[in-house]
Amino acid sequence: MNLSNAIARMISDMLEEKNEIEIQRNILAQDLGCVPSQINYVLSSRFTPERGYMVESRRGGGGFIKITRIVYDDDTLLPRIISSVGDKLDTDTARAHIMNLLYRELITKDQAKLILTATSDAPYRSLPAPFRDTVRADIFKQLLLTVSKD
Repeated sequence: MNLSNAIARMISDMLEEKNEIEIQRNILAQDLGCVPSQINYVLSSRFTPERGYMVESRRGGGGFIKITRIVYDDDTLLPRIISSVGDKLDTDTARAHIMNLLYRELITKDQAKLILTATSDAPYRSLPAPFRDTVRADIFKQLLLTVSKD
């Protein structure tokens, strides 16, 4: 297991016990034998709002970081995601949203596969680069509206 996975696993395990934790970045880095910037990287890439987390940083006193699992009512999560997408959507953000919905069992594995395929880079290669994320956002929102009707 690489270091990023180990950091993510440790934080996820802590969040299994409660929806909000405070960690001291320097102490966690020392326990894992890494530099604090590696903790920052994992937090910024794996504990994002799209994946259902909020991260707050507090300077001073050793640098505490508060990580909160965002708890949405299942009935409001899809509309919140649709409204949060905006005019552009990249593949990584789309994937994070899809995996969050799958984890919460708001979409099936088959629906997730279809939406992942429709929002991957492949269907947009023929479009000029500036338009790809715009079209992807529109398609993603329409797909979520469709699955929310089921």
